[in-house]
Order: sequence, then structure tokens, then C-alpha cells
Amino acid sequence: MQKRTIVPIVYILFLMLPIYWLVAMSFKTTNEILAGFSLFPQTFTLENYQTIFTDPTWYWGYINSILYVTMNTVISVAVSLPAAYAFSRYRFLGDKQLFFWLLTNRMAPAAVFALPFFQLYSAVGLFDTHLAVALAHCLFNIPLAVWILEGFMRGIPKELDETAFVDGYSFPRFFATIFVPSIKAGVGVAAFFCFMFSWVEMLLAKTLTAVDAKPIAATMTKTASSAGYELGLLAAAGTLTIIPGAIVIWFVRNYIAKGFAMGRV
Repeated sequence: MQKRTIVPIVYILFLMLPIYWLVAMSFKTTNEILAGFSLFPQTFTLENYQTIFTDPTWYWGYINSILYVTMNTVISVAVSLPAAYAFSRYRFLGDKQLFFWLLTNRMAPAAVFALPFFQLYSAVGLFDTHLAVALAHCLFNIPLAVWILEGFMRGIPKELDETAFVDGYSFPRFFATIFVPSIKAGVGVAAFFCFMFSWVEMLLAKTLTAVDAKPIAATMTKTASSAGYELGLLAAAGTLTIIPGAIVIWFVRNYIAKGFAMGRV
């Protein structure tokens, strides 16, 4: 086997090691995990997964997370598409400054906005709802989506717009049936990053929810108690949180590659 083949294989195995370790731990009891080092479960058990799929506190954590993440992805991409089109096609006073200001929102830590969001949503009755978390994550995801989509749109020649208008297309019809399909790779990349950030973000999701919309990331913290850590249960929950991200990556993997090629990812 050639060296150029061995190196990627070793690198991939190195990257997969933590994932394998997490999955292996999910089939162990906490006592076995604490007892010592073992590559494989000595006492194979499905009790950790059974707890997650039968305890409403656990499985509703996953449902809540999927709900607000999906809402955020749809809202972020829908709002970012016309905004990115405006930045890519028109020049107006303060456009560069506005574009930079959008990106500065993405640079700020989530902790800065936790208290303002908490007070605002408590006042208007949005606290502990899926919409509250979805809208809060828009503060970070919309600037990122606008930046990604603007790069893809800038690669589409303006002659496409002019030709469509000459052919009698209205702007909404042109935008929905011609322009957006021509940048579907960019839409896929933007949706992927919006989904992933919203899925892994914990601070805002935990601060803005209590019971009805509590995410899985917050639910996982209950594995630590005065009696100790339920490590097997925590590993099983962590394994299940990888699955949605892996599914999304599978469907947009080709679009992500195009994003790297265009220099916007």
C-alpha cells in the first residue's frame, strides 16, 4: 500500500476514534466505564438507549431541538435570500458598512445577548417556546447565510436577470423559478451551516427555555447529580445527537464541496 494511501487512512481513523469511543461507551454501564479501560463493552447493554426512547424528558428534548432548528433554518435562509440578492446586485449608500455590521453580529458571543433575549421574550410571552430559540439563533445565522449566499449570487452574471426581465418575467417569478435554482448549491451550504450552529448552540437554547421547549443539550446536563454521573446514558444521548448532523452532511456534501471551490466556505 502506497504512502499517499496510508496517510489518509490513518488520519480518518484518528478522527473516527472519539466517535467510536462514544458509541462504545453508550453500550456500557456507568460502573464498567469507571472500572477501567476496555476497547469493547464487556457487558453489552441497551438500557441507556431504552431510557432515552421511553422517558418523555429525553425524547422530547430531541423533538424540541429538531423543531426549533428546522424553524431557524427555514427563517434564516428565507430572509437571507433577498438580502443577499440586494448586496450582490445593487450599490447603495452604506452597503459595505451594513454588510460588515451584519458580520459583527456573528462575531459576538452568545452570552452577550442571553439576558436581553430573556427579558424581551418574557415580556412578550415567547419564553419557553420553539419560536423564541429559533428567532434568537437568527441573530447569528442570518449574517452567516447572507455572507455565503452573496458569494454564490455574485458568481451569477447580471445578464441572467436582464434576459429574464426582457422575456417578461416578474421579479418574484424570476427569483423563485430561475435565480434560486441556479444557486441551489449556495442554499444548501447556507442551510447546512444554519442547521449545525442552531443544533449545537446551548447557552441561548437553555436560557430561553424551561420545560415545554427544553433542548436535548440542556437535558443532557441532568446526567450529573449528587449520586454521580450517568456516563453511559450521557454517551448514548451524545451518540444520538450526532445522527441529525450526519444526515444533513450526507445530503449537502456536494454543495459544501462547491462552496469550498468558490471560496465562500
